[in-house]
Amino acid sequence: MGDTLEFNEIYQEVKGSWNDGRLRFSKQNVVYKSSKTGKVDSIPASELNLAQWRRVCLGHGIKLGTSTGHVYKYDGFRDTDFEKISEFFKANYKVELTEKDMCVKGWNWGTARFSGPLLSFEVNDNTAFEIPLSNVSQCATGKNEVTLEFHQNDDTEVSLMEVRFYVPPSQSDERQDPVEAFAQNVLSKADVIQATGDAVCIFKELQCLTPRGRYDIRIYPTFLHLHGKTFDYKIPYTTVLRLFLLPHKDQRQMFFVISLDPPIKQGQTRYHFLILLFSKEEDISLTLNMSEEDVERRFEGKLSKFMSGSLYEMVSRVMKALVNRKITVPGNFQGHSGAQCITCSYKASSGLLYPLERGFIYVHKPPVHLRFEEISCVNFARGTTTTRSFDFEIETKQGNQYTFSSIEREEYGKLFDFVNAKKLNIKNRGFKEGMKGKIDEYSDSDDDQHDAYLERMKAEGKIREEGNDSDESDGESDESFNPGEEDEEIAEEYDSNASASDSSEGGEESEDESAKKKKAKKAKVVKEKKERKPRKEKKQKDAGGPKRPMSAYMLWLNSSRERIKSDNPGISITEISKKAGEMWRQLSKDEKQEWEAKAGEAKKQYDKAKKEYKESGGATSSPRKESKKSGGKKDDKKRKSAGADKDRERGGNDSFKSREFIETSEESSSDSDHKSKSKRKKESDDEEEEEAVSTPASSEEESD
Repeated sequence: MGDTLEFNEIYQEVKGSWNDGRLRFSKQNVVYKSSKTGKVDSIPASELNLAQWRRVCLGHGIKLGTSTGHVYKYDGFRDTDFEKISEFFKANYKVELTEKDMCVKGWNWGTARFSGPLLSFEVNDNTAFEIPLSNVSQCATGKNEVTLEFHQNDDTEVSLMEVRFYVPPSQSDERQDPVEAFAQNVLSKADVIQATGDAVCIFKELQCLTPRGRYDIRIYPTFLHLHGKTFDYKIPYTTVLRLFLLPHKDQRQMFFVISLDPPIKQGQTRYHFLILLFSKEEDISLTLNMSEEDVERRFEGKLSKFMSGSLYEMVSRVMKALVNRKITVPGNFQGHSGAQCITCSYKASSGLLYPLERGFIYVHKPPVHLRFEEISCVNFARGTTTTRSFDFEIETKQGNQYTFSSIEREEYGKLFDFVNAKKLNIKNRGFKEGMKGKIDEYSDSDDDQHDAYLERMKAEGKIREEGNDSDESDGESDESFNPGEEDEEIAEEYDSNASASDSSEGGEESEDESAKKKKAKKAKVVKEKKERKPRKEKKQKDAGGPKRPMSAYMLWLNSSRERIKSDNPGISITEISKKAGEMWRQLSKDEKQEWEAKAGEAKKQYDKAKKEYKESGGATSSPRKESKKSGGKKDDKKRKSAGADKDRERGGNDSFKSREFIETSEESSSDSDHKSKSKRKKESDDEEEEEAVSTPASSEEESD
């Protein structure tokens, strides 16, 4: 047998919720590490005095007791694990692992026993259930009755609110009330915060970022009291996970961060972090409200009765001694500007990202702490708003993704080296290395190159604004702006034959070219309108015809809609569609076959009805629509001819014609000349007819 035994997916009950983690038995100690919070419970082997193997809800579990009065319970073992754990205990520990049966009769009458931090309810000397007294928030007494209320946990779907015990009157000892004795035993171990006695020390008017405001912090032996103008918070030291002391980027301020689990609550808001902001220049002289002997005996030289120094140092020193936790500070990371943090944005707020020795922490809105062991991979992505920044994405093993955006490109090399040194999985290593080469190239260059690039982009923007044509922006080059060259490019773009336009006469004026551009654009717009006309044919519907049949999915949805509403009260219309789509995909082939058969039957009935409808002379409205269309085409032709006449009047004479109609290929030019001549001939013939008709009438009037 080896020196250690390790088990994964072992669960620990925390206020009604099961948190998974890893458990390791070694010769020196028993260590359990939570996967959710990273908190480590270490039990020295010399302190173990109880080890029980029990059948519990998650398979089998182990209950460990120590000589200091603490009890630890871990569940999730298999039945086959008992033998090797028992042999390991016999070989390495002074205590043996014994099997203990639980009472499953369901009786509610038994004996309440207080053993350390647990209240166990036993029936016939077998434990029915156990209550950790640290979960008790209130204890109320009545006549022959004791009521226990419990702390609530946001991670649980169902929470136990209270338990009531009936305590019968005692006949033997009338001097002590059994109800009061029961309540005193509960309160002696319960996590009931009572501000009794004087505070060890008080820090006044400290600036707090979350929850925001200024608070007086009263330090008590077992809890921390935040007193503000609006809210008060009492934080037990047992809920403190970690302490962080982080320097601000301006090197003049300090963040002191307290990580909490469970978080403090204010209505529906949960604060997992308490963040204090200090100025480095602010000093304080502190006197503890304890005698020097008590300070020395309790804190063992960590604190003294009289202390002075920077305010942030005093607060962190006192918190470290009372909470008995290490203070985490930034490691060897140093950014491009020399600071130990990186300026970035998370969600909608700007803040600071601190790479630590074992994780990342972002302050301050909202605060985020990510440990390396819960990170699945990291990703470097290009910035969405500008090319001078990039995004740093972190994906956790639980599937959550955190994106820290707007990080300066100069920080990339430092951050990449840090991530690579910590051996984190980099999602896009190839892309990153290419990006790093670009950063090295820009790091040695002057800032003028960046300005030249911006100037060039601004010049291109001016070209687009002056041209008033956003369609032409895709064809523009990155070269400098030249008005003469731009006119040629635009003319060639709209020409039907670019080579013919290049060989045209060079003596044309700039006004002619501008007129040609305008007419060419109008011709292009007309062509687009003609291409879009066939779409109108799709909108033809016959109101008197049979209705199209429903698909198998729609038939199933109509029959299941009411059931979905009843199973999900308050669900919206869009959510009904999403829910129905998921349910339809989960149906088996046999279940779908029923609705597909119904849809096929409906399709047959539709085809039959459609055939009968056509034979009876239906769909007679289509010719009328076609006639309307033909009439609409004639109206369009009239409008176009009228628009052409207006353009002719505006131009003054026929010399102002677009190059598209003058300098095209022989076919296009001959066609346009033929059309214009025939049009003029028609107009002249009409004028001659009018004169011929009007002349005889006038001559007859003169003769009369």
